Amino acid sequence: MKKLIEDIQSTFESFQTEANSQLESGNKAAGTRARKSSLELEKLLKEFQKVSAAESKK
Repeated sequence: MKKLIEDIQSTFESFQTEANSQLESGNKAAGTRARKSSLELEKLLKEFQKVSAAESKK
């Protein structure tokens, strides 16, 4: 679970960086990378929900 949380944090940091680049600089490629990161983040958060629920049932 610790590895999963670290992955979520690093993916979110990547998302934040790219989203800010798009917002501040109008960098279209950064927007594409931010959207990709958001999809990865969505998958990781769903996995976290599963693992967290399983841990609470122990």
